[in-house]
Amino acid sequence: MITSDAITWNAANDDHPARAASQRSYSAVAKGDLAEWLTVYAEDAVLEDPVGPSMFDPEGRGHHGHEGIAAFWEKAIAPIATFEFEIDESFANPGSNTCANVGRIRTSFPDGSHTTTHLVMVYVVDDDGRVASMKAFWEPERTMASFTPA
Repeated sequence: MITSDAITWNAANDDHPARAASQRSYSAVAKGDLAEWLTVYAEDAVLEDPVGPSMFDPEGRGHHGHEGIAAFWEKAIAPIATFEFEIDESFANPGSNTCANVGRIRTSFPDGSHTTTHLVMVYVVDDDGRVASMKAFWEPERTMASFTPA
């Protein structure tokens, strides 16, 4: 399901539905394709990235449905020039609808500066294999401390 060279997958890799959905999500983000990204998410999905209050979600309640998720895209994803994903671990028990991926995302800005976010991303899919919930656990302060100017 990985369709982008911007993803390095060093983890378990099988056809688990939540793992496949996470890979489709990363691929759409790496390609900058909002329409494709939204097809990965259920109509009533909730995205928390990061979990808790942040610059993207001051109240920490998550982004709800395609409208909320598209608004998150405009705030957090659209301004980024490139994303590079490196997933080192992926845990998904057979028969479950959930996986947890551990890795890093390097985000490069149009001026060439960049940050690296170390995180855990938990995906829960519905019966159709679409993401019903995505929770990304990371600390904005740690990411900002990694800021490297161009």
